[in-house]
Amino acid sequence: MVSRADFPKDFVWGASTASYQIEGAYDIDGRGLSIWDAFSAEPGRVKNGDTGNVACDHYHRYAEDVALMKAANFGAYRFSVSWSRVLPEGRGKPNEAGLDFYDRLTDELLRNGVAPWLCLYHWDLPLALHKAGLGWTSREIVPLFADYAGLLAKRLGDRVRHWATFNEPNMFTMLGYGAGVHAPGIRDREAWLDAVHHVNLSHGAAVRRLRADLPAGAQIGTVPNLQPVRPATDTDADRAAAANMDAAMNRATADPVFLGKYDPITHEWMGSRIKPGDEAAMHAPLDWLGLNHYSPQYSSARANAFGFRSANPPEGAETTLMGWHVAPEAFREMLIETSQRYGLPVYVTENGMADDVEPDAGGRVNDAARVSYLDRYLGAVVEARKAGADVRGYLVWSMTDNFEWAMGYGPRFGIVHIDYKSLKRTPKASYRFLAELAGATAKA
Repeated sequence: MVSRADFPKDFVWGASTASYQIEGAYDIDGRGLSIWDAFSAEPGRVKNGDTGNVACDHYHRYAEDVALMKAANFGAYRFSVSWSRVLPEGRGKPNEAGLDFYDRLTDELLRNGVAPWLCLYHWDLPLALHKAGLGWTSREIVPLFADYAGLLAKRLGDRVRHWATFNEPNMFTMLGYGAGVHAPGIRDREAWLDAVHHVNLSHGAAVRRLRADLPAGAQIGTVPNLQPVRPATDTDADRAAAANMDAAMNRATADPVFLGKYDPITHEWMGSRIKPGDEAAMHAPLDWLGLNHYSPQYSSARANAFGFRSANPPEGAETTLMGWHVAPEAFREMLIETSQRYGLPVYVTENGMADDVEPDAGGRVNDAARVSYLDRYLGAVVEARKAGADVRGYLVWSMTDNFEWAMGYGPRFGIVHIDYKSLKRTPKASYRFLAELAGATAKA
């Protein structure tokens, strides 16, 4: 197993969450609705009709959750802000009660020695913007997102040092606007490309606003989900499909913001969307890269509008409850490639696995498979560092079990179990595993 000797003393340990997945309190203290509130309310959109209306009730129980982070010896907590909680219409007059919540959360984290890492957007666009035609398919969202970034910078910038613009822009654009299986439920290739382009422009605009409004020394990054794409079979057709999938899933929202240009495949897809100066506008110097990674992806050439289709992992491969291939070597590969390709310090901002383990008769949650997974994936971090990858931290997904988007409350990713009826928090064996490792590293 990995040990404290495998990591430097200043290695960052922590956990990540997302506003809609944990906060609840969807209709109180002036919060406006998001596209996920509307999507979850539509019959058939989310398994079992689940919604994030209550979720983990983090809005009211944040102090308890922060105490668990402190007890786990975590030094960082990446959370996202609910845009519609602080700007109910997505623009215009701020909601002071919503801003006050993030004040309280930030202060509680700092009191407990946990650094707040704030992500501006984790998929919950204000519904009012979407209904007004000002969502991600509209270029008009670019200055609105920059204004939102500026609001938070001025309110929390005196205490929050680490900032991220987007969480997994590749995933929410593809799933929400291309495949239609996430909010807002649009299934259209052109809408997906529109969303990708406008998200990239919004990133650049937000970084420039953050630089202008934050104190010197603020650390700004963004958080792509990156995974190796492998052809389902060793054929020319599947290799071509894998190249398309790599462009869509890895390059379309990473290369423009880190390198200042679209990769050749995506550039061709974008066509006339790219106006003079757009690629330069997307690119602004960043301080760190947050890497989310779960599993390699497999692609086949079965025809569709995107030039690829997802395929299953190889027969006999170890998989999680989500059907994702457990492949630590793919994680090592992606850490090395990401560090080399983009040349920034890398923090793993999401990694973990889903199971459905419940407390035993004694109230203990023995998630042995997750402990094994974390040990092996952290081993991949150690190997990547030895190979020269500049990996400086690991934030597990997720701190708590939560609303898992279209899958509802079935898959459990947390290192803390949530009883969704009583909302009782129960640290799992994986929590103790990471707490011991983080504590030992801090004292090394």
